Amino acid sequence: MASINLLDDLRSRIQSVIVGQEALIDKMLIAMLAGGHVLLEGPPGLAKTTLVHALAAGVDASFQRVQFTPDLMPSDLTGSEIFEPSNSSFRFIAGPLFHEILLADEINRAPPKVQSALLEAMAEHQITIAGKTHRLPDIFMVLATQNPLEQSGTYPLPEAQLDRFLFKIVLQYPSLEEEVEITRRARRAYEGHVEAGVQALFQPADLLKLREQLNAIHIDERIERFAVKLVAATRNLGDYIPEWSDHLRAGASPRASISLLRASTARAALLGRDYVLPEDIITLAPDTLRHRIQLNFSARAEGVSEEALIAGLIDVLPAP
Repeated sequence: MASINLLDDLRSRIQSVIVGQEALIDKMLIAMLAGGHVLLEGPPGLAKTTLVHALAAGVDASFQRVQFTPDLMPSDLTGSEIFEPSNSSFRFIAGPLFHEILLADEINRAPPKVQSALLEAMAEHQITIAGKTHRLPDIFMVLATQNPLEQSGTYPLPEAQLDRFLFKIVLQYPSLEEEVEITRRARRAYEGHVEAGVQALFQPADLLKLREQLNAIHIDERIERFAVKLVAATRNLGDYIPEWSDHLRAGASPRASISLLRASTARAALLGRDYVLPEDIITLAPDTLRHRIQLNFSARAEGVSEEALIAGLIDVLPAP
């Protein structure tokens, strides 16, 4: 049976390629183990593509990067049926969605029809073309990058699509020392001293076996209820923080509870535990919930963010 230690080895190898970003790497591994999609928000130049390449290489998974633009068509993702004059029949040409790991770059620049095609793939692990349903790979995973909404040419993603992302991770710039090391590595690359990339440590089938092992991770009922109560509190904010009762447009759905508990079991496994702790819930709550909470203008005017709301709820809810 595949060992969870394989992910420890993969983490070490990715860290040899990516400078810093330890928390990001861990969350990406958690999402991959949990079988979830990830939305990365931040400016360009933070090694997002390099990290996704390293993840795909470590799992020996097929990988495809797609640059999302306003003129992108659904068939550019799904593929299309091509007419074969020789035998008067149609032949299906698979698109990028049929790769095991898809990097959707600048996802919030594409039109609604493209988002709809991607939503079906993310939600159902299948796509429908000309009335025919095509299954996607078993470990199909979307890693999407999003520009901050303040930038021109960007559009908010549909709420249903946001809810399909396990995490939304907001990227930060590296520290001074990390950036110095990044420039040193870039200089060595310019000089022809190319460092070895991440080699395949296991196969997609091994990852599926690791996912099955998450079912054996124990979640105490008190911790389970704490996670569900935290998610439900985002829908009844006034009951917990009365002064913010008029700040909410919509809270997180029950899918968020499922996602938070699933991710917490993956974090426990990654840290070598066979049980979930409250700290797993608390650590992963911001990345699991921030994109599922909709604040109104009143909240923005007072400077209340999704992260502040989640932190406030964690403070007032009794610990399990």
